[in-house]
Amino acid sequence: MWDDVEQLLGEMTRAQERKLLALARRIVPDVTPEDLRNPHDFTALLHSAEFNFEDGILAGLLSAAAAVRAARREMAS
Repeated sequence: MWDDVEQLLGEMTRAQERKLLALARRIVPDVTPEDLRNPHDFTALLHSAEFNFEDGILAGLLSAAAAVRAARREMAS
């Protein structure tokens, strides 16, 4: 079961990363996936409510994945 949950969260995270990159490229055409790790370098991204919303969804998915991994380790010990 844990593997299924982690796989699903991984798929959701990758899909959200693609969505966020496509959105960012509409705002800043030459932005790279690495650039999205530091969006504060791009003022146009910081001022986009849509970008911030989608970035928040990605942050939530990453947090959920970390929580699942932690719970899995805790239950295994």
